[in-house]
Amino acid sequence: MADVAKLAGVSHQTVSRVINQMPNIKESTRQRVEAAIKQLGYRPNTAARALVTRRSSTIGIISTESGLYGPSSIHRTVEDAARQAGYFAGSVSLSTVTAESLTDAIDHLMRQSVEGIVMIAAQYEALDVIRHQDPGVPLVVVEGDLTRARFAVGVDQHQGAYEATSHLLGLGHPSVVHVRGPLEWTEAEARRQGWEDAHRDAGLEPGPLHLGDWTARSGYEAGRRIVEEGAPGAIFVANDQMTIGLMRALHEGGLSVPGDVSIVGFDDSPESEFLNPPLTTVRQNFHEVGRRAIAVLHAAIAGQEDDLPRLIEPELIVRSSTAPHDAGRPT
Repeated sequence: MADVAKLAGVSHQTVSRVINQMPNIKESTRQRVEAAIKQLGYRPNTAARALVTRRSSTIGIISTESGLYGPSSIHRTVEDAARQAGYFAGSVSLSTVTAESLTDAIDHLMRQSVEGIVMIAAQYEALDVIRHQDPGVPLVVVEGDLTRARFAVGVDQHQGAYEATSHLLGLGHPSVVHVRGPLEWTEAEARRQGWEDAHRDAGLEPGPLHLGDWTARSGYEAGRRIVEEGAPGAIFVANDQMTIGLMRALHEGGLSVPGDVSIVGFDDSPESEFLNPPLTTVRQNFHEVGRRAIAVLHAAIAGQEDDLPRLIEPELIVRSSTAPHDAGRPT
C-alpha cells in the first residue's frame, strides 16, 4: 500500500479510503490511485484488513436443489451482486433440506466469520428453521414465503400465476388445468393459489389439479394422465421443466399445442422460446432478485433500514403455445 501511495502521490490513508470505497474523494485522486494499483498489481491483504476493521467482508450463501433452473440462477446472481458490492461469498449447497442440515450449514458459515447470510430456499421446513434460529448476523431469505422472515426478497409468485391463468381465461378457455410443484415448496403453493384466485375472480371453477416435482419426468406423467382424461383446452404448469415433459405426453397422445391445448409455463428458462411451439411463460427477473437481496443484506449489516420493495414483479411472456378457445372443441 505504501508503494501505491508513493506512485500515486497521495497518503497511505487516501489509498485505504479508495480501496474501501469511501466517499468524499476527488475523482482525479481516485483515478490516480486506481491506476497505481493496476500498474503495481496490488491486492489488499484481506486477513490484515479484517484485523484492522474487524470486518470480514464475507457473506454466506445457503442454497438447495441447485440443479433446478430457478434456484441455480438466483445463486449465480446473488454471488455476482455480492462481488460487485465488495463482498466475498462462501457457499453451502444442501442435497436435502432438514432442520439438521440447515443448522449445520449456518454453523459452518458462522465459523468463517461471515457478516451476513443469504438463504435461497423455498421449502417450508427451511423457513421454519430460520424462524426459530438466530445466527447472530442478518439473514436474508430469497424466494419462499416472504412473510416468514424479517429480511426477505423474491418474485411475486402469486401474481405470476394469476397473470398466467388470467391470460388463458381471457382467451376464452372456461377453465384451466394446473400442474403444480411439490407440496413442500412455498413457491408451488403460491402459484397454486394464484391459479385458483384467477378462476375465483373470473367467476369460474378451476380445472383439475395434478401434482409434479419440478422435473420433466413428472410433467410427462401428469401429461399422460391429462390425455387419459381428455383434452382440457388449457393448462398452466408451475415451471418450464415440467412443461417440456407435458408437451411430449400431449404429442404422443395426438394432441397439438395450441390447436387442441394452450399451455403456459413459469420461469422463462432458456429453452422455452425454442420449444415447438415457443412457450408462453412467466419470466422471473433473477438478476434483480440477486441485486436486491444483497442490497437488503448490506443495509442490515450496516444497521440501517432500507426502503426496497420486497416483492419483484414477474412478467408474462406471450409466445405461440396459447391461442383463443374454440367453442367447438371438447373441454
